[in-house]
Amino acid sequence: MTKAELIGAMADGAGISKAAAAKALESYIGTVAKELKKSGKLGLVGFGTFSVIRRKAREGRNPQTGKTIKIPAKKVVKFKAGKALADKVK
Repeated sequence: MTKAELIGAMADGAGISKAAAAKALESYIGTVAKELKKSGKLGLVGFGTFSVIRRKAREGRNPQTGKTIKIPAKKVVKFKAGKALADKVK
């Protein structure tokens, strides 16, 4: 599903315009990003938990040349589905 398709589904499900759904989705994404940057964790009961983890620096290989390269440390976002979401997907 693309972002445009998600906006359309949200608009239909909530009975609102696509513009309002797009604004709501952008607000949600911005709020999640801001909270993850601030505290590193965001939990939504019944949906799941977003958290920020730090990956250590490591060595990798260039697949074309086989040469060893250094991959720097970085922060990544992790998502763990909640029980209610996991049960709906089964």
